[in-house]
Amino acid sequence: MSKGWESKGTEEQQAEAERKAEANSAGSSGAASSISNAKSESGNAESAHAEEERRRRMQSLELQRERVLSERTSNAHRRSALELALATIERELEQLGWSIKI
Repeated sequence: MSKGWESKGTEEQQAEAERKAEANSAGSSGAASSISNAKSESGNAESAHAEEERRRRMQSLELQRERVLSERTSNAHRRSALELALATIERELEQLGWSIKI
């Protein structure tokens, strides 16, 4: 069994799978429509999963950006490393569709 925060996600996935199984076995609209529904649900689930993963990655990068911006140093080498890290993070964020929030 999963531990911590993962257990809720696992429980939700199991409950969703049970609901889909019950809906498929109780449905009387025919096998063709249930296959069509399963394909569309699968596509929706994949796109929702991809969007959630994109959102998580963007949130992670935003937190990294905030940490880099909060660091102060008088060391020139460290400052250049922070500037490089910031540029890399912002480039990845832009690829995900992020824009600076003012």
